[in-house]
Amino acid sequence: MTAGPIPALGFDYALLRAVPRVDRGEQVNVGALLYCPGADFLGAAVHVDVERLRALDPDVDVDMVSAALDAIRAVCAGDPGAGRIAAGTRRARFGWLTAPRSTVIQTSPVHGGLTTDPAAELKRLMGRLVR
Repeated sequence: MTAGPIPALGFDYALLRAVPRVDRGEQVNVGALLYCPGADFLGAAVHVDVERLRALDPDVDVDMVSAALDAIRAVCAGDPGAGRIAAGTRRARFGWLTAPRSTVIQTSPVHGGLTTDPAAELKRLMGRLVR
């Protein structure tokens, strides 16, 4: 007996954006979040292009941006050191991470799609929309 095609699973994603000067609203994509409940998957990938970031604000604190992105990855991973939200369900963590905020790290609106491999989809999104 041969296995049939792998069924596509629904997923939601949002881009992570660095907004070094919130008053100006200029942004650069620095990562992506992907949540796929059918695969019990929540992942974050980041890539900070320092030159692009400094083009928006030569005085941006790159270490602070990187630390904020590290905190987002820790929440995604459920790291206990990331605080109480990291102990929540993957759905709750994704919702918290994608909630609107007016800080240096913001998220895009949430978009959806279908995939058979959430980790590969996250890599694809990074290549297409961030790098």
